[in-house]
Amino acid sequence: MPSASDVVSIIRAHQITHVRLYDADSHMLKALAGSVLGVGQSASTAAAWVNKNVASYVPATNITAIAVGSEVLSSVPRVAPVLVSAMNNLHKALVASDMNFHVKVSSPQSLDIIPKPFPPSTAVFNSSPNSTIYQLLQFLKNTNSYYMLNAYPYYGYTNGNGIFPIDYALFKPLTSVKQIVDPNTLFHYNSMFDAMVDATYYSMDALNFSVIPIVVTETGWPSQGGANEPDATVENAGTFINNLIRRVSNNSGPPSRPNIPINTYIYELFNEDKRPGPVSEKNWGMLSTNGTAVFPLSLSGSSQTMGNATAVFCVAKDDASEDKLQDGLNWACGQGQTNCSVIQSGQLCYLPNSIKNHASYAYNDYYQKMRSVGGTCDFDGTATVTTNDPSYRPCIFTGSSNSSGGRGLFPAGDFGPVSPLGEGPKPSVSKIHSSLEFIALFNGSSSEPTPDFKSRPESNMRDRIQAGIFERLKEKN
Repeated sequence: MPSASDVVSIIRAHQITHVRLYDADSHMLKALAGSVLGVGQSASTAAAWVNKNVASYVPATNITAIAVGSEVLSSVPRVAPVLVSAMNNLHKALVASDMNFHVKVSSPQSLDIIPKPFPPSTAVFNSSPNSTIYQLLQFLKNTNSYYMLNAYPYYGYTNGNGIFPIDYALFKPLTSVKQIVDPNTLFHYNSMFDAMVDATYYSMDALNFSVIPIVVTETGWPSQGGANEPDATVENAGTFINNLIRRVSNNSGPPSRPNIPINTYIYELFNEDKRPGPVSEKNWGMLSTNGTAVFPLSLSGSSQTMGNATAVFCVAKDDASEDKLQDGLNWACGQGQTNCSVIQSGQLCYLPNSIKNHASYAYNDYYQKMRSVGGTCDFDGTATVTTNDPSYRPCIFTGSSNSSGGRGLFPAGDFGPVSPLGEGPKPSVSKIHSSLEFIALFNGSSSEPTPDFKSRPESNMRDRIQAGIFERLKEKN
């Protein structure tokens, strides 16, 4: 994975405004007597957790919600008895810190807790009036929070034994004979995604909770799979994500709630090549770890493609030592086979005559030519990526719009966040909360977020308890 500072640079460069972070390392799990179990059993532990992980970052970091656990009711059912207690304790701690109106508390749940999600109108939670899900919904209603849903049409399709056509899962138009209609409401469902969201709304209705909005905290499609995973392809992943962005950007809700937009987080930012399990588990990301796009991403309402909109450049870090920059420059111009003739004396990019300037040109030339085959922007920690074109007259960097080099990954348009309760600024382009999802952790002894691999709850989260935080990453020095 890229270094933490490089990931922050990527996120800031692509104007991603909201991300979801996961606590998933062993140190944090051991320390988190302060997670679901500890927080659920002790109000003082909850207060200490809020003080350490929320209050200490606000307002420099714009934290908007705390996700308590990950699919606890389906993946870690033994924790269910203390889940709502943990949420209550965290909320009380936020009230005491006067942050409860800005920071909401919820808990992401899988669709698995709805045994029969189709037809949506008859969907119900696997629950009773005094069940954990009932208590959770009561908490969400009382605190004006929202229901966090992890919705995966990929699994709905691949585990559906051919009941639904793949076009339905990919948001593609359906022929008249393949229309999906709820026989009770006669609502037409153009996508499995909408049906999953509506099944959750109807399940809440069945317990007499009809005013709680839904935020989709995870959805996506893998771009590669094994021999027995034929539907995990780059084409299908690109189709799903691009159609998802168009769907969510039209500001409408599912058939039962047409006026409530479906705010959504995309899973995930990076592919995770070291993840265990099936091949598909390693390939949910929209970026490879070297920053290259796995598939082009089209902006909603635009013919622009994220793969060909704003260039991404590799430049020397401001605080890199000259000795390390010289080493990196020597490598790039030698083994890296960079075109360094233009930074020689008298050539277009010689001035200003500094190691940092020459290294930036050489680093970027290497990165633009080699990233498609795995080249990275690192150079022993002396380089970073940026969307600010470093070109200057008369020196044009490789990849600039004024050169013949390749273009970058993402457009400058902002996929800004919108509160599910209608608070805060409206986005200019999309209702997607975070254009991409960044997977990270808070190490128990560190105050800075660092990248990590997320274990998906379906296969690897049986006994792991996570506490996720939505936050805008703060600017690094």
